[in-house]
Amino acid sequence: MLLGIDGRSGAGKTSLALELAALLRPHLSISVFHLDSIYPGWDGLSHTVEELADLILEPLAQGRTAHWRWWDWTTDQPGRAASTEPADVVIIEGVGAGNRSARTLLDTVVWVELDQTERRRRALDRDGETFERHWEQWARQERAYLAQDPVAEEAELILRVGEQTPHAPPAAAQVLEALRLLPAWEPALRLVPGPPQRRHSWRTVHLEGSSTTVQELFAAAGGPDAELAVLLESSDHAVTPDPHRSGHSIFGLGSASAGPVMQHRDGVTTVRQGAVTVRREQGFFSWLASAWPTPRIPDDAASSPEGVPFQPGWLGWMGHELKRETGSPDGAATGRAARDLPDALFFQPDRGGVLDHRTGTVCLFWSAEDRAGEAWAKKVLAVVGTEVEPSTAEGEKIAGPMFRLRDERASYLGTVRAAQEQIRQGNSYEVCLTTQLQAELFGDVRFDGWSVYRRLVAANPAPFTLYARVRLEGSGVTGAGADGLDAEVVSSSPERFLRIGADGTLVTEPIKGTRPRGADPETDAALARELAESVKDRAENIMITDLARNDLSRFAVPGTLATTRLCAIESYPTVHQMVSTVTARLQPGVPRADAVAAAFPPGSMTGAPKISTMDILEELESGPRGVYSGVAGYLSADGAADLNVLIRTLVVVHGVRREDRGGNPDGGEPATRLSLGVGGAITSDSVPEEEWDEVRTKARGVLGVLGSDFPE
Repeated sequence: MLLGIDGRSGAGKTSLALELAALLRPHLSISVFHLDSIYPGWDGLSHTVEELADLILEPLAQGRTAHWRWWDWTTDQPGRAASTEPADVVIIEGVGAGNRSARTLLDTVVWVELDQTERRRRALDRDGETFERHWEQWARQERAYLAQDPVAEEAELILRVGEQTPHAPPAAAQVLEALRLLPAWEPALRLVPGPPQRRHSWRTVHLEGSSTTVQELFAAAGGPDAELAVLLESSDHAVTPDPHRSGHSIFGLGSASAGPVMQHRDGVTTVRQGAVTVRREQGFFSWLASAWPTPRIPDDAASSPEGVPFQPGWLGWMGHELKRETGSPDGAATGRAARDLPDALFFQPDRGGVLDHRTGTVCLFWSAEDRAGEAWAKKVLAVVGTEVEPSTAEGEKIAGPMFRLRDERASYLGTVRAAQEQIRQGNSYEVCLTTQLQAELFGDVRFDGWSVYRRLVAANPAPFTLYARVRLEGSGVTGAGADGLDAEVVSSSPERFLRIGADGTLVTEPIKGTRPRGADPETDAALARELAESVKDRAENIMITDLARNDLSRFAVPGTLATTRLCAIESYPTVHQMVSTVTARLQPGVPRADAVAAAFPPGSMTGAPKISTMDILEELESGPRGVYSGVAGYLSADGAADLNVLIRTLVVVHGVRREDRGGNPDGGEPATRLSLGVGGAITSDSVPEEEWDEVRTKARGVLGVLGSDFPE
């Protein structure tokens, strides 16, 4: 394996190379080559960049010895002959090590980043007055090199030396663990011991009749103000306890400084942990198969409370545009709106909790290395049994944002008819068509997604409500997650996408068919009966249930696939829903990521058959869906998972730039962008005008909470 370590002078490349070699040498043969051995003088950077590949890398890549001459800096001319032997791992470090021609031979490039002032201080401390006389001369060459060849944008690993936290492992150890995330390094590092797995401390408290809610626990934990936070709330459990639901609410908090944090954008996966960012040009589900489930330490598993469904693993979302990895074309996904948020984002929480609504038990967890974890847990549990100040969320009123339609009524009706023509031609049975409502807020208006979430849950409780908070600063390195992210996702979803048990049990529960609750018991019962007897709704539900059976069957143990409920009616505080349940058991040895990919995106949000209908939707829909109609939830360290379908979902992105009519950011004042996806299933007997009415109806739940009107 050939590893190039590049970066400007004084960044710490030499130290990193030597420390990394020391970690690897007990297990592998190692060679280290320093580029300053062959720079031909203070003006020689470009010459070395040009000859590095042919002189050094080409023979080493072929398993041959590289022969070269030392540069004698005293006489300023070539010195004695030398050589570098091939080895299991050869580390090449120095300015220019990751240049364009070298990258064709290197397995991996590491870019080392450090503040300019600190770099200069370190370099001059190391090389003294000699380098000081030539500092600007050499810096000009570095700038010219990087202007022509932006190595940081192409590097697979970024090490930000100035972002080392006090209790973090040494930089070399962090880089070594980051290399394990790159598939090419797996054979080489198989014999190199890894670090101890993440361990957690737990504290369990019985609420014993306390009225403390998971929202109050989440707020006391610091969730609304955290860098990364997810709350998965079974917010309807108190009013509609259901044996088909888990009966648990889960929350987790994390930070980029502790990590890891994964973002996937446009086919590139970046994983940031502490001072290191790993960049992989491969699919999200490929990364997922390598990162989940994470191995567990036996004694750590034993310390976890019994019956807790989430062993700290990953929390986050998968946006709809990941469909590109599961058989769909990728046309509309190139729109700007898809870039507001990553196609997928997951993080491993350092702190969090699980509330069991059935037993009234809350279990808090925190990283065993978190020295403030005990104090944090005491602070969170201090709200249990106390008189919490009543929330003003339900009565709070805000000036409703003015939304606009991505598709006007006439345009949407035409799209419905176009979908029906595709059905008439036999290209689909059912097309789940969507559109989007959008709004922007400018000036000093600060949109509070947490307050909106609390009001939404109060008005529309559901089994899979979600609040996600992401506030990440940029890495400072172009191409390595440089853009910061400040966003919230607020969802009141009634639909489960996929549950995976630790034992490999698979459960999906597609929803098709909705009626509002009635004003009185007689009307309410009549509406539920009408839904149960609706031929159209049953047809839609059965089509998607059949699709779900097909998705699960791909990796199911033969004979285990079953439809345990068909077109059952579930009643929630605001609606009746028609729900079916399909179960199976995952084949032993099949990565759980493959089961998730096989079912993604949710069939209830595409239509049937899935692949051909996604092709149709790519032509019919006028823009990307983004997070909406993707999935969100948890991926437990023991291989369990529970993911919802992101419907009734408001996406909030702070700090975006206003766009001109051509769609280009004008560089003006930052704005907050709101988007709300809505839609419905189109069949051959759909009435286009009624489908538009359904869009309006589905939007009203969230718009009403915001104090906004549907944009007629």
